[in-house]
Parts: sequence; structure tokens; C-alpha cells
Amino acid sequence: MSELRILPLAGRYRNSLNNVVEDFYIPCLRVGRRYDRAVGYFTSGSLAVAAEGIDEFERAGGKIRLVASPNLRQDDIEDIHRGYEFRRIVERSIVREVEAISLLSAETLDNLGRVGRLIAQGQLDVKIAVMRSSRGTGIYHEKIGIISDGHGDFVAFTGSLNETASAFLDNFESIHVFCSWKKEDSRRATDVQQDFNELWAGRTPYLEVLDFPAAARDKLIEIARNRGQLRPSAGSISTGWPTLPGNIELHDYQMEAVTACLKARGRGIFQMATGTGKTITGLSVADQLGRQLRAIGSPMVTVITVPLLTLADQWTGELRRFGVTPIQCRDSWQKWEPPLRDTLASMRNGAAQHLAVVVTNDTFATPRFQQLLAKTETPVLLIADEVHNLGSEKLQSQLPENATFRLGLSATPDRHLDPEGTRALINYFGEILIELGIEDAIRLKALTPYRYYPVLVPLGDEEADLYNKLTKDIGRLYARASNDMESEERLAQLLRKRANVLGHAEGKIPALREALAQRREEPFQLIYCAEGERPTQMGISGIRQLDEAVTLAGAELGIPTHPYTNRENPRVRREILSDFTSGKGIRVLASMRCLDEGVDIPEARVAYMLASSSNPRQFIQRRGRVLRKANGKKRADIIDFVAVPPGSSELFEVERNLFRRELERCVEFARYAENQGYALSCLRELREHYDLMDL
Repeated sequence: MSELRILPLAGRYRNSLNNVVEDFYIPCLRVGRRYDRAVGYFTSGSLAVAAEGIDEFERAGGKIRLVASPNLRQDDIEDIHRGYEFRRIVERSIVREVEAISLLSAETLDNLGRVGRLIAQGQLDVKIAVMRSSRGTGIYHEKIGIISDGHGDFVAFTGSLNETASAFLDNFESIHVFCSWKKEDSRRATDVQQDFNELWAGRTPYLEVLDFPAAARDKLIEIARNRGQLRPSAGSISTGWPTLPGNIELHDYQMEAVTACLKARGRGIFQMATGTGKTITGLSVADQLGRQLRAIGSPMVTVITVPLLTLADQWTGELRRFGVTPIQCRDSWQKWEPPLRDTLASMRNGAAQHLAVVVTNDTFATPRFQQLLAKTETPVLLIADEVHNLGSEKLQSQLPENATFRLGLSATPDRHLDPEGTRALINYFGEILIELGIEDAIRLKALTPYRYYPVLVPLGDEEADLYNKLTKDIGRLYARASNDMESEERLAQLLRKRANVLGHAEGKIPALREALAQRREEPFQLIYCAEGERPTQMGISGIRQLDEAVTLAGAELGIPTHPYTNRENPRVRREILSDFTSGKGIRVLASMRCLDEGVDIPEARVAYMLASSSNPRQFIQRRGRVLRKANGKKRADIIDFVAVPPGSSELFEVERNLFRRELERCVEFARYAENQGYALSCLRELREHYDLMDL
């Protein structure tokens, strides 16, 4: 039963009939989980009074969103009319209101401390609404509110009640209440809720919605600290220093990497094969730098950038093992900006010595995050996971110059076909300090040995015709592409389409059937499929290799199989991985790109490579997915389906140059495999035909 439903709520509250605050406001807050409020005036005294009803609300993790109009004085209005920047005037009024707390009683200050604690914990966010008109700035005078419980029910109310102390305690007030679960109220309750959501998002006409001033936030958090209200709670941010756990023993190569980074004054790149412990090594650098800074009384901010949400979760988990709970900067800025700003303010006040931030690359590039990072005066350690991603033109321009220490992590820091981006990364982060390749990692037993089985698949007649046509067109464009932007773009399109012909070769599905049939009872298998749909002379066929693979493995062979794509939401993907890694449910996962980076599934033992990629980063990531160590895992198998070109004498040279990269990948896989001799023998005829024995 909903908590709100069991309250004896009236349809209206009026001081002559009942007590608005005691009979409605506080009881609803006690059972609420979200409180959205838009009011005419904001005052510090009103926040203090409101704090009386939020003990249980706070313990339950409730969230408050408050929109209010600034309490402008006559001199503020005159300044606006004289043309002063209205944003500055509004900010001045809010800061003035909060700073007036020195006149309040000790009890009121305690309640304000609780408000500051809510802000510090990310449970209260405030915005300021200002009405813009041709005559200057008007007053936002609307008064609406919504209190929701955890069962989908909410009450909406409208009326004269403001968020001011006098309104709560002294004024004659009245409100009308609409319950979402009552048929006669449902429409009005929903209208009020939608009005607030539009207001919060800044989409209400004639109104400008501004962020709460940082100075006012800092002051309220300072009150909370001074009144002893900032106490840690489960799941809250931990601002301790990262410390290597006693149950983790670094490998020699990890200790060498940490030492090299310290000698390089905390700058450089670790080029370490997928699965060799880049995360632990990076956090060990943070541990050692932290020890040096603590010795001289200096704080530190550790910022970890990641390309994917799954990696953000993994880094957060590892940081917790190191004794630190970070702020995750991802998704909506409303969730991460307040606690980030507040904790940075705490560091300026000396209340915290270390802050860890895990931020996705998308969020890292936003103005909001960049502005906060740029204002950070504390020494910053920037750890860039999969650092090659930051070499793009957009992201390299966002790399902070105020980062004292800079560490890049990647199995493949070189950017494919982008030497300028690679140079930019080296110039910013520093030189490569350690190169731990696949051969060394297997020799050091950091990774699992593997066997490599190339399976040669000839193109069908229609595919061969399309392949030859594309190869001819590519050959004609090569000569002029370097001097003609339009030809260069056309060439890139043709190269992608030609690669898709090889990746989507129809013969790969029957070959996959044969390989899967031999391992029908085995768990922990991955299928990497080509992206998009199969190309044809007319465009695309509408056939996805992923769908073919899932149908083959699941419906035809009866193997428990599931796709793993961006069509599934994060919760579903977590459930899929949990079922897969248990070894008792899903035996085969089929994906296009979602298993490339950021998915930690060391249990995986078999990988079927249907997609043909000459991008070293992609095929190294995919190989690394099945080479991670796991209990009971002695080796991994990689079955690579290689589409063979039709072999036209007329197009031999062009074809040879294009196919060279495909064979480079195959030879790279074979070189470090346990069955190297067998794998290379499978490729020998192709290498001889194209005169590529030098690979």
C-alpha cells in the first residue's frame, strides 16, 4: 500500500480549518521520496522551517528540487533597470539572503545545517526563476508543489503558501490538494507535475531558470560543517586517499610501471595488453603520488576519464577496494554537479584532502565539467583509461592544462590512421613508459594462453562481383584522392563498403554452424558480428549478421544464446552478463561492438570472429576479452572467419595492398598462439598468392 494513500488527506487546507504545515506539509514529507516545489520567494528562514519534516525523508534518500524567485530589494530592481547584468543582481540577492543567517537563532541554524547537509549529499538542488519582460525583470509568483512516494503515487498542491518562515508560521494560508490515485484529481495532479518538469528543464515561456549560486551553496555547506551536520552515510562520497589493499600484490611489471611514472614526475602512458591490470596499476600510481603530497600537506583531485558507462562502474568498484568512493559524473548533470561542486568547495575550506572523480568522455567534454575542472586549484591527477579515445580533435582540445599529473592507459595508444591524434596524446601525457605486449603478458602468466584457428571463407558469386567493382572504383580514386577532398570522402566510403563485403560474407554463417556444433555443450562463448547490414549491389540487404548468428546458435543448434547490444538497457545487460558468467544459463553472447571495450568477462573461453577489422585496437580488444585469467581456465580458443577475395589478375596490385591489413591481423593472432605452426600453415597459401610472406 502506498504511504501517501493511507494519509487522511483533505482536498484543501486553510488556516481557519486546519494547520497547513502540521496537517499536510510535514506528514507528506515524512513518507515522501521526492519533493518538487516552485514558490514565489526564497529565504533562508523558510529552508530552516522546512527541515523539520525531512528526517525520514532524508534517511530514505529522498530528493528535493526547489525553484524559487529571488527576494529582490528596491536597489536590485533599480540596478536592473539601469542595465546592470541581471544574472549578477540575482546572484547577489541570493547570496545576501543566505549570508543573513548570522542573525538567526541557534535552533534555526541547526535546521539550516541540515539543509546544507542535504545539498552536500546531493539530495537538495535549488534553481532560481526570473521573469523577463520588456520592462526589466518581473517576479515569478507561482506556487505549486508535488510530493511523491516510492510507489508511483503523488500529491500535487497549489495555493498561497510560500517557502518563507512567515508563510509557514505566521500567515493565513490555503492550498488545494490533488491526489494522483483519485479519479477526480488525476488530471489536475498530472498537469501540475508536468508544469513543474517543464519549469525545471527551463522550457517555460517568459521565464529564465538559473542555477543556484555556488557561493550560496558553499555557505550552506559551511553551516552544516560548523554545526556538526556533515556526517558520513552509507554510499556517500569518501574523500580518503587511495591505498593499495593488502590482499593485492603487484606483479613486477606493474611495480616497474609505477616507478617509471614517478621518475617521469607523474606523466606518461602505460601501453599494457588488455587484461594485464591497467586499472590496478593506475590506482597504484595515485596511491604513491598521494603519499608524496600528504607528506607536504597538499591535497589532490584524481580525475579518471572513461569512454563507457561499464568502465565507469568498474573503476568505481576498484576505487572502493582502494578505500575511496568517487563521484560518478555521467548521465544528467543535476546528479553529479552539486556534489562535485560542494566537495571541491570542501577542499578549498580544508575539510577534505582527496577527491576521486570518474567521468565519461562525453561528460568530460561538457562546459559544466570543464568549468569546474578549470577552477580547481588543487593538484590534479588525470588518469585516462583507453587514452586513445581522447586523441580525437574534439576531446584533445578539452584536456586540462592545470592537470599536474597525467597518466594514459591503453593496450593500443596509437590511433588507427590518425598520426596527428597520436602525437597530440604523446605531447600531452608524455612518452610511453611501459610496453607490455601479448607475448610478454602470456609468458608472465598475466594472460591465458590461446589457440588460433583461421577459417577461410570464399566469397559467393554476387559478393565477388560487388567486391571487384568496389576494388576497381577504389583503384581509380587512389591517384587523385590526396588532392581532392570530395574524392577522398568517396574513397573512404568505398573502403568501408568493401570491408563490409568481407565482414558480411554469407559463407561465414555455414562455417560458424560447423564450429559451434563442435562446442555445443560448452559455456562462455562469444560471437563478434559485423556491424550493420549485409551490403549488395543495390545498397543493403536488410539482413544483420547478428540476427543470423543468434538464430543459428539458439533456434537451430539449441544453444542458450542472447544478443548483447545497445538495444538492451544497462540493467538488462547486467542481468545478461550475470547469467552468462554463472555458466548455468546463457552459453553464447553475440554482439557487434558492445563487447569491445569495458566489459570484464574473464570467464569467456571461446571467441568467434565473424567481423573483419583491420583496426589493431579493435581486434586486440576482442582477443583480450577471452585471454583474461579466471579460475579453472587453462586456455582460450579464437576461431577467425577470414573472407577470401575472388583473386582477379587485373586488380591484383590494388587487391594486394588492400588485403594486406587483413592478413596482418591474422598473422598477428597466429604469432603468439600455442598452435602457431598450424595457424600459419592455414594462411600460407594466401600469403604466397599475394606475395605477403614478409608479414
